[in-house]
Parts: sequence; C-alpha cells; structure tokens
Amino acid sequence: MRTSNKTFTLVGPNGKTYSSLLPGSIGGHRGSKLYGRLDCRAAQQAIARGGYVKYRVFFADQTTAIAAGYRPCAVCMPQEYAIWKESQAAHLSGARKETTL
Repeated sequence: MRTSNKTFTLVGPNGKTYSSLLPGSIGGHRGSKLYGRLDCRAAQQAIARGGYVKYRVFFADQTTAIAAGYRPCAVCMPQEYAIWKESQAAHLSGARKETTL
C-alpha cells in the first residue's frame, strides 16, 4: 500500500502558515479576514469569476480561524455570523461607554 506524500498549507492560530498532512476543513479569505465552509456559495461564485483564489487560505477548524482573527461568513454560516456580529456590537458599545466616562 502506497501512502501519499501530499501536504496542505494551513493557517494556524497565530496567523502563520504551516504544512499539514490533512487538508483544511474551513476556507477563508486573507484580505477580508473571513472564513466559511468549503462549499460556500459566495466563495464558489467569487472563484468562478476569477477572483478570491489568490487570497484563499485554509484552516484545520473554526477555532483556529477565530484565533487567527477571522470572522464567520454571513452567507454559509449565518448563525455563527449573527453571534459574531452581536459580540462586535457589544464590544463597540462598551468601548463607547468607556470613552464617554
């Protein structure tokens, strides 16, 4: 039985790339710092138009993508995006209160 020597380039929690024997389970876009499912409709449409691929990155999982500073895609991960957006609004609201004190 022959094993494959193929490696995949993933982004770690520190935002730096590394080689992995396993492919990523989450895709992302380096420029917009968002992540989503590999079958994301929005990402597939961008790839079909000829864009996106140059800045595409892959993560082992959602936890790693979040640790690297990426946010969920609103198209393919609407629940995760809603949670993220709510946390951002709460964070901004708290920051505004601190500056007015």
